Amino acid sequence: MQKIECDILIIGGGPAGGVSAVSARTSYPQKKIVVIRDLEVQLVPCAIPYIFGETLGCSDKNVASCAMAEKMNIDTFVDKVQRVDIEKKVAYSPNYEISFEKLIFATGSTPFVHDSLQHSLALEGVFSVPKNKTLIDKMKNYSQNVEDIVIVGTGFIGIELAMEFAESGKRVSVVGGATSILKNAFDAEVAQEAQEILKANKIEFIGGDRVTSIVDKNGDGIVNGVALKSGKVVDAQMVVLATGYKPNTTLAEESGISLGHYGGIWVDEYMRTQNHDIFAVGDCSARRDFITKEPSKVMLASTSSAEGRVAGTSLYGIQYLKGFSGTIAIFSTMLGDVAFSSAGLTQEQAQAAGIDVVVGSFSGLNRHPQTIPDAQRQFVKLIAMKNGGQIIGGQIIGGKETGEMINIIGTMIESKFDVYQVMSMQVATQPMLTAAPTSYPITMAAINIVGELHSN
Repeated sequence: MQKIECDILIIGGGPAGGVSAVSARTSYPQKKIVVIRDLEVQLVPCAIPYIFGETLGCSDKNVASCAMAEKMNIDTFVDKVQRVDIEKKVAYSPNYEISFEKLIFATGSTPFVHDSLQHSLALEGVFSVPKNKTLIDKMKNYSQNVEDIVIVGTGFIGIELAMEFAESGKRVSVVGGATSILKNAFDAEVAQEAQEILKANKIEFIGGDRVTSIVDKNGDGIVNGVALKSGKVVDAQMVVLATGYKPNTTLAEESGISLGHYGGIWVDEYMRTQNHDIFAVGDCSARRDFITKEPSKVMLASTSSAEGRVAGTSLYGIQYLKGFSGTIAIFSTMLGDVAFSSAGLTQEQAQAAGIDVVVGSFSGLNRHPQTIPDAQRQFVKLIAMKNGGQIIGGQIIGGKETGEMINIIGTMIESKFDVYQVMSMQVATQPMLTAAPTSYPITMAAINIVGELHSN
């Protein structure tokens, strides 16, 4: 067993671990930094669905680069840490014994499958969606020899997989307990437009129902379909359980680290555990919503990266009074040539949390004039608090620019902008790139909220 001494040890090589390492190197250039990760090849998690269609086509085109770590003299080892002795500050793996001053858990998440369906993973043709290249390749190879696929789950991964499979000529059904897809990110009127795109791609959506069991009609260990609570049976040669992820915290828990809500590692705003030499970032950490301060299940690479920057700059003391004030759920996806994006709370979520809100929306074009060749409809919905007018949520439908526009709304939420500040916001516009300055959709949605506030 090789003994290694370092100042900063990071367990995990995903987005959170990688950003933590780079941020630590920038803040503490003289420190020795070591990253140890389980997998030789790290996939880009959000791009996994695109392996199954023509967008990427194979996992070899979805490999995260380690070039920055190498350039910044960050040592990386591939092995699985099996035990951490917090008191002695030593991590043990089959091949290494690594002593450290500071430790960051960045162990990510693993697929969540309901207990009632766990045993079904042993059936041939039933898959979850892990972030593991070998397992994803196995799933990809299996999918090439089947025609009928059932996706269980209506979140982003499930819907993106459904679109990729459908574009590859498969017959696809999506099953979920919610009455609309992408329910945790979009209000019903926005989700309905997404569902129409699924329908146009001949994807069947079965909402308001749930899978009670995976069917093996012949008793030969090969999947034949799914049985639903309603009594309906949907035939399938392959079933994908895209039912979310859970924090990967076994190592931390066995090391004596306290866990928080939903099984994530408890951390403060600087990503410190109760032991201030031990940090946790990414999907393995417990999160709270930025607005409601309630525990959050949101798992995003963007959130993980932000946490990694906070942790990496706070290892040897708080350098700036910021911390991580909560998770703002910011999502984007492409369905066909239409982008759907969301930030913060939906109108339904806000009302369920007891927040009195006012809503404004605007529909226009993403280019000016409308004769620009790639002009496309653009819709923006903003949700603001009735008392004070602070922006707490937004949703956009449009072209690819939507992916950056939603970041503007995310910044508004984090900076606690009110609708009056948004109404007078200055933006750059250009005919080939944006909507018209006279009717910029985010501004227009805010103006409509102001009108609502003044009419009451």
